[in-house]
Amino acid sequence: MPRNTNCAGMTRRNCLQLGLAAMGSVGLVDLLRLQAQAKTSLSPTRPTSCILVWLDGGPSHYETFDPKPEAPAEVRGEFDQIDTKVPGVYFSQHCQKLAAIADKLAIVRSIQHNQGNHGAGNHYMMTGAPPRIPVGCGAFVSFHPSLGSATAYERPAPHGLPGYFTLPSMTRSGGPSFFGAKYAPFAVSDNPNGTEFRVRDVQLPTGLTDDRFLGRRDLRALVDQMPRMADKAAADPVATIDEQYRLGYELVTSKEAQAAFNIHSESEKIRDAYGRTPFGQRALLARRLVQAGVPFITLNEGGWDHHRGIFKSFNDRMPAVDQTLATLVTDLEQQGMLDSTLVVVLGEFGRTPKINKDAGRDHWSSAMSVMFAGCQTPGGIVVGATDRQGYAATERVLSPENFASTIYRKLGINPDKIYYTPQGRPTHLVTDPTPIAELMG
Repeated sequence: MPRNTNCAGMTRRNCLQLGLAAMGSVGLVDLLRLQAQAKTSLSPTRPTSCILVWLDGGPSHYETFDPKPEAPAEVRGEFDQIDTKVPGVYFSQHCQKLAAIADKLAIVRSIQHNQGNHGAGNHYMMTGAPPRIPVGCGAFVSFHPSLGSATAYERPAPHGLPGYFTLPSMTRSGGPSFFGAKYAPFAVSDNPNGTEFRVRDVQLPTGLTDDRFLGRRDLRALVDQMPRMADKAAADPVATIDEQYRLGYELVTSKEAQAAFNIHSESEKIRDAYGRTPFGQRALLARRLVQAGVPFITLNEGGWDHHRGIFKSFNDRMPAVDQTLATLVTDLEQQGMLDSTLVVVLGEFGRTPKINKDAGRDHWSSAMSVMFAGCQTPGGIVVGATDRQGYAATERVLSPENFASTIYRKLGINPDKIYYTPQGRPTHLVTDPTPIAELMG
């Protein structure tokens, strides 16, 4: 199966192999243990959730939501613009299903920043904070809590489930930073499109029946009741994790938790509508996690670093992605969940105006497009604009800080809140807590 990489040669699995990812995604029992040790700061919020679709590598704004049909051929590219359901709003030709529901979408065309490589751009957009030091293109860094980790810190998770999931792996700056590993994402790395799909740490091991599992639990309880030596830490290495394993037992035996991951209970019709691809079925699983009360889910979909062959790649891939995204928004609405679920689609930046010698576009942070839907976001609007050839944002110029503050506000989190690092240093969640007013409803 082909792997999606970017120009730094980094795959999605690299994040789990590098030392900087040690505070990244963790096993369920470890996560429950760390959460139990933490002093959480939970603010009263509306019951809202966010599904953030991260198109890793930097998707082209020209070939998605900001076509430039009047630009020279070397700028506009090979694709035509198409009408959307909203008069006067146009998308690129492979966004046909999204164009048909444009009245439910808000497109922001004017976010820009100055971090033109993958590592720094990812950090800025995933955290709302620019990196404090220069960051290389292939770096995995977490100088500041990610949107998902901050949400998990501030929002209560459903019983027995983490508050932050990432499918299939953590983005390079998707970690918790100074919040600590207890607010790292729980990664569901298995392919939900497979017939044998099961989530690690959440289902019984193959061959272990319910009766055997419960018997082992009861045996452990009997052992835990035995007198222990005074120095528990030295004499009994499991003395401090009994409660966490109890929570793990509850999760594995909880019908509600099992139901959230039982994607096979969905009808063939809805599974086909999402698309029988790993990305399509992960989007469906994200909807199920929202139904279970999880406040933040990231879909990390790589392969958008199109330095070469951008038009062939979009021809091959974008129709299926378009179908999945449109189905996700429509399904959430039909389930009565769109008003309380924010769907966001973006990458770290846009792509260069001029097509290069390899029929590709390079990194470009002066212009990008971001799609929003749901959570009381007005539909059928476009916020901001780029110039006639898409070089830079020129109207209603916005920053990653405005982007992050919008998400936090919609999730009932104050982006102006100050936290203290373990070294005692005060840190704003977002330095500019101004949301994008047009999206706030």
